[in-house]
Amino acid sequence: MAPVELRIAPHVLEARDAGGALVALESTVVTHGLPRPENLALAHRLEAAVQDAGAVPATIGVVAGTLVVGLDADELERLASGDADKASPWNLAAICARGGDAGTTVATTLHAAALAGASVLATGGIGGVHEAPFDESADLLALSRTPLAVVCSGPKSILDASATLERLESHGVPTIGYRSDHLAGFHVRTTDLPLAARADEPDALAAIIRTQRALRLPAGVLISNPVSEGIAPERMRAWLATAHENAAAAGVRGKDATPYLLSALAELSGGETVRVNVRLLEENASLAAAIAHALAPGGIGVSV
Repeated sequence: MAPVELRIAPHVLEARDAGGALVALESTVVTHGLPRPENLALAHRLEAAVQDAGAVPATIGVVAGTLVVGLDADELERLASGDADKASPWNLAAICARGGDAGTTVATTLHAAALAGASVLATGGIGGVHEAPFDESADLLALSRTPLAVVCSGPKSILDASATLERLESHGVPTIGYRSDHLAGFHVRTTDLPLAARADEPDALAAIIRTQRALRLPAGVLISNPVSEGIAPERMRAWLATAHENAAAAGVRGKDATPYLLSALAELSGGETVRVNVRLLEENASLAAAIAHALAPGGIGVSV
């Protein structure tokens, strides 16, 4: 059996121990989000977006059975070019035990980031409630148990956004709108779902995150950041309907549903959903860096 361990890269340890601004990044966007070679280019662009905002990126993934916080260039290339699995908390141990490679979902990235001492995670869209009965992402429960801030652009477009928001509330996860009163709609700029709170600057978000911790509430804080330029809702609805029909006809379900549907949307939209996805990922990475700065000891948030 392969040895199982958590490895934290030296640059991540240095930033953490110095009280610096540290941003965790998930890696399923590299292993399952985009085709090669665009996936590797995106991984580097996200790390650059964090660095350009003055923070330290820590991309997380599983390499040869080791959960790595702070993948290096060779490890990123390995995950981007290989036949990597997708690691969620329910299959992480099995992947590590067999010495496998995997991209980490939001749920698994949260777990590793918390172990490494990070405070902020940036992603694209979170997992949530699917249309199929009882099909819910492990991201929701992980958000309720891990006291990190997660910057996203709402639930992925293929999900039931209303049910996802209700489940987040049931799990005690505060969802804060960044410069918006409504939940972000991933590919669509916003949904019509109102949020209970908003904040217009990274410092204000940091104050909410600190208060969440001071109250010893167990959940993280989900930050909903609408993409600057999204897709028209009516166009997105039409593509989604066709993608779901195709998935049902092909018998796709369970963990295969998300990558299938996202791929179908990319094809139906002529790549427009991919372009919006890349845009929102970079914007979320920049905002996460600004929040990390505000949370760092003596830190001052940077407006983005």
